[in-house]
Amino acid sequence: MTTAAVPAKAISHRMLIGGDLVDSSTGDRFQRESPAHDVTIGDYPLGSIDDLERAVGAARIAFDEGEWPRASGAERAAALRCVAALIEDESAELAWIEALESGKPISQAREEVAATVQLWWYAATLSQHAVGDAISTLGADYLGLALREPVGVVGMIMPWNFPLLIASQKLPFALAVGCTAVLKPSELTPGTTLRLAELVHRAGIPAGVVNVVSGRGELGAHMAGHRGLDMISFTGSTEVGRSVAVAAAASFKRVSLELGGKNPMVVMADADLEAAADAAVFGFTFNQGECCNSASRLLVDAGIAPEFEQRIVELAKKVPIGDPLDDRTRIGAIASRDQLAKIETMVASGLAEGAELAVGGSQLETDTGRFFEATVFTDVDRGNPIAREEIFGPVLSVIRFNGLDDAIRLTNDTNFGLSAGIWTNDQANAWAYARAAQAGTVWVNCWMDGFPELSFGGRKHSGVGRELGRHAIEEFTELKTVTTRMSPREMRMPGEAGQ
Repeated sequence: MTTAAVPAKAISHRMLIGGDLVDSSTGDRFQRESPAHDVTIGDYPLGSIDDLERAVGAARIAFDEGEWPRASGAERAAALRCVAALIEDESAELAWIEALESGKPISQAREEVAATVQLWWYAATLSQHAVGDAISTLGADYLGLALREPVGVVGMIMPWNFPLLIASQKLPFALAVGCTAVLKPSELTPGTTLRLAELVHRAGIPAGVVNVVSGRGELGAHMAGHRGLDMISFTGSTEVGRSVAVAAAASFKRVSLELGGKNPMVVMADADLEAAADAAVFGFTFNQGECCNSASRLLVDAGIAPEFEQRIVELAKKVPIGDPLDDRTRIGAIASRDQLAKIETMVASGLAEGAELAVGGSQLETDTGRFFEATVFTDVDRGNPIAREEIFGPVLSVIRFNGLDDAIRLTNDTNFGLSAGIWTNDQANAWAYARAAQAGTVWVNCWMDGFPELSFGGRKHSGVGRELGRHAIEEFTELKTVTTRMSPREMRMPGEAGQ
């Protein structure tokens, strides 16, 4: 049954700059159509470069002169817990906005909002654990301190696929250690980030500590090279991430990049095949495949491949596709026309390179919106573009392997290194794979299971830096060494000893 409805008129939003909820200084606004319903569902301020400058200036003053970086960990933790409670209170509306703007199933949007609440709660605990070290092994006269201090003003550039969740993988962790921030959400899905700004405002976090500016891509490009920012935290495509890194290099600011993936799921012959098949189909259809952790490469032991491929095909046919606001939907709408065109281009290239289309491969014919079938390719050559390039759609490439060593070679034969996984009942093989896989995250007999306590990030073209977990403290802090001579003595010049 359908549990929510398309709004009768577009939802209006405002930005947060310097503690005030504001419109653009130019008065300009932009709209977003639902990718599923083809009606305008959001109306947002079209932020200008001047608006961004005001936001950076407010964050700069809040960091250099304000109370937030100088507050106790307990005080910051209390504020973050307040935001978490407000997100939980507003979870139904946040999930609804997310489903409308992104096209994802509302059931998944609800789960993401629930996970977002947990991120804020966990980050609050880190406020009181961002500690350094005392070094007392320097001799009787010396004490060394390694202080962990906030890096400063952090610019955060968000993608369109998980806007609220990814903003919350960054913002509360930076706030926990005393940073201030300027956020720029994607122009496709800014609604929940702008709503988050309102909740931060209601929670009483001091003016200028958090600023959110909505607008086009030019704002993100300006942020990357902005000398008023001490760090850039970016999530998005590898191509754009590379340009962010280049722009940031001009001022030597710290950069954290969470980029693309071409993630392999390995299925060994001794695996629980029913569980593995369920996970594989979930892994490539979740969020319409518009997910950096999508299990888009399925590596299957050649001995079980025919049977397992048939399981996958039959399951893929049963995944419900349709209205994101319907609780039964598991594949929603493709977020943009550009993304749909990319998916269609990649499917065509897979066919041209000789892959076998086992199911799907086409856009659904619907009265409104953009929907793409769950698509499975078998007999995929290891060099086929659909086996090597990120597609960001519900498209799976099945590749056969012979033995664990071959599976490891295939796993690592990619420019990406975000995540990987293996299904097996042999713990020796599981551990050998986990050690050898060149990925930031490895799942064993599960897929996409995540927890705030566990760090997340990629290797190679999948990015640099780590979010989540206690190591997030390191991303948003600098180390300062303080050396103290406990018993000052008269300074002597060389050669003066004994005089």
